[in-house]
Amino acid sequence: QVQMAESGGGLVQAGGSLRLSCTASGLAFNTYHMGWFRQAPGKERERVSCIDWSGGSVDYAASVKGRFITSRDNAKNTLYLQMNSLKPEDTAMYYCAAQKSYRVGCPADFAYWGQGTQVTVTS
Repeated sequence: QVQMAESGGGLVQAGGSLRLSCTASGLAFNTYHMGWFRQAPGKERERVSCIDWSGGSVDYAASVKGRFITSRDNAKNTLYLQMNSLKPEDTAMYYCAAQKSYRVGCPADFAYWGQGTQVTVTS
């Protein structure tokens, strides 16, 4: 059974930083592309970033490029999202997701999702 659990969310002032983690179990982590998504109340879900199975290729949404860094540790089955220079508009529930793939580029769909961790940025 695949399980994915995010952690590290919380309340932070604008300009601050947070580091999210996503630990996966029940899957061969190093064969999965991973993604970070977020959804704010009343808004559509947005893909924040996508990292390939090796960690060698990362794609970011324009809204976070230059502020957020996505990485992974395949030995620990863990995905990370370092969020810097946070803005109130970054406030959302953040989710990690996994899709088995060796193809170049972010998958269109992700098979497995975590329960999410809340990030709230105050002005």
